[in-house]
Amino acid sequence: MTKLIMRFMAFLLLFTFTFVLIGLFFWHTPEGFTILLEKKFLELSYAVWLLIIFSTLSLFISLWSISLTQQRDYTYAQMLDHLLRGNATLPKKRTLPRKQTAQVAELAELIQTQKKSLQRLINDDAKAKEAMIEEQVIQERQRLARELHDSVSQQLFAASMLLSAINETIDVNETSAKQLQQTEKIVQQAQLEMRALLLHLRPAALKGKTLAEGMTDLLMELRQKVLFTIHERIEEVRLPKGAEDHVFRIAQETLSNTLRHSKASEVDLLLVERNNRVILRVQDNGVGFELDDDTHGGSYGLRNIEERTIEIGGTCKIVSVPNQGTIIEVQIPTEQEESA
Repeated sequence: MTKLIMRFMAFLLLFTFTFVLIGLFFWHTPEGFTILLEKKFLELSYAVWLLIIFSTLSLFISLWSISLTQQRDYTYAQMLDHLLRGNATLPKKRTLPRKQTAQVAELAELIQTQKKSLQRLINDDAKAKEAMIEEQVIQERQRLARELHDSVSQQLFAASMLLSAINETIDVNETSAKQLQQTEKIVQQAQLEMRALLLHLRPAALKGKTLAEGMTDLLMELRQKVLFTIHERIEEVRLPKGAEDHVFRIAQETLSNTLRHSKASEVDLLLVERNNRVILRVQDNGVGFELDDDTHGGSYGLRNIEERTIEIGGTCKIVSVPNQGTIIEVQIPTEQEESA
């Protein structure tokens, strides 16, 4: 209501001032305005009629301008609500003057830019948190590996040596001898399990090395812990850093399964690049297993190998024959995005 009164008074003064200027232009003196007071129409002087006309026009224009303003404000509000709801395109039914339309379009572009920036910040923050958690997991794995190696692994080794010495030096009856031999086998199997666990925990990543260097170090460390013979053929290959980490972990998982379950005497490892594909093949002459047997102890590890292979766009083939051995072959295309 206040806006209406202020606009009404402004237009009324404008019309009155304009009429006075025009009257002075024609009559040249203020005395010419007396005719407006002397002449009458319908018993009202011309001055009163002019006031009525000016008031009516002022009221009409004030109402019309307020209506336009409200309509424009409503259009602004609708467009802003449209943009805030995530719609990048502006509605075409409600139009604004060119200047205001350009301002709204600029605001829409700014909102979209800010949304993209916010999404990028959120993604970067999530990646940073994941990297921090992964680093903490790696450190914890390494700590557990050190503690297990320095305590449980050494104790198992000492128990195995003690049992071997007892079996060789003490004469016992046949039943006790079988029990001691069975106990020695249990301790030796526990040693294998512990070595496989340590292999799975450490090393946890390539740590700046190439895949070929990491694989060579992994086999060198493995030779110090196992009794079977390892034959390898390792070449430098071309893969993104993320894919190299996955292939290295696949090799860890495969060798860990071989150590725990295969009872093999020989293991052949191949890492080469042929026809734009990196090939990792691990073959042993162990006891093998039935592929459709979900109760097999290494089934969880095999699923991990398959899942990691799929994550980097590769293929995994597992061939196992009972009492003859197992072959695990992974192939990864070399043409991958760096974010793999």
